[in-house]
Amino acid sequence: MGIVNVTPDSFSDGGRYLAPEAAIAHAIALEQAGADLLDIGGESTRPGAEGVSAEEELRRVVPVLEGLRGRVSVPLSIDTQKARVAEAAVALGAEIINDVSALRTDPALAEVARRHRLPVVLMHMRGTPRTMQQGPFAHNVLQDVKQGLRAAVRRAIAAGLRRTQLILDPGIGFGKSYAQNFELLAHLAELAALGFPLLVGPSRKMFIGRTLNQAPPEARTWGTAATVAASILGGAHIVRVHDVAEMVQVARVTDAIVAAR
Repeated sequence: MGIVNVTPDSFSDGGRYLAPEAAIAHAIALEQAGADLLDIGGESTRPGAEGVSAEEELRRVVPVLEGLRGRVSVPLSIDTQKARVAEAAVALGAEIINDVSALRTDPALAEVARRHRLPVVLMHMRGTPRTMQQGPFAHNVLQDVKQGLRAAVRRAIAAGLRRTQLILDPGIGFGKSYAQNFELLAHLAELAALGFPLLVGPSRKMFIGRTLNQAPPEARTWGTAATVAASILGGAHIVRVHDVAEMVQVARVTDAIVAAR
């Protein structure tokens, strides 16, 4: 899954693809580099980020979705917490809803997915993007993520979604300490055992940078590669990344290792 951030303040590439033309060109380039999915988002969820209105989010993503119609062949995902944004994105061709709040911010998002019979990514996060890294962190991160994801599934089912529509995301970097992110990657198979497809998004995140002597986001490619390989070995079905060309190679080789098991 290639990341297309149509934002001024995302942690890695904020502002680089804020202009619709730049975002469209970037999305097309990611598909050409080997992305199987494209995730379009108009609201940063980096640590400390403030939310934006639905109007602003729509202003950012609608021109991009319109510009990609007929120009890419891979499925589009809309990265949003808002039903209004999801509804507009689906009308413009989005086929997946990626909700970092797991239906907590806007429960009406479930109705959009139910009506259109679309997959929904339910992500684990402690708090909100603005507060999530202020702590306190969970005493037992694996247990906390399991409980949170099970609650998200119950929430989705109660809202009328089918189990077959659900994808789970442990929320690497969302309300976890640096060490806890590595712990989740090391024990990802326990989350895969919950019985749902897993999406994992470690790309360029701060826990990688800190391990690499405070390397900036653009210098975390090979550190990200290690986490992508670990994610796939642990049972991830989708990896959400910035550096698609490099991670396609990582994914293909790691898939071959998994197949050899």
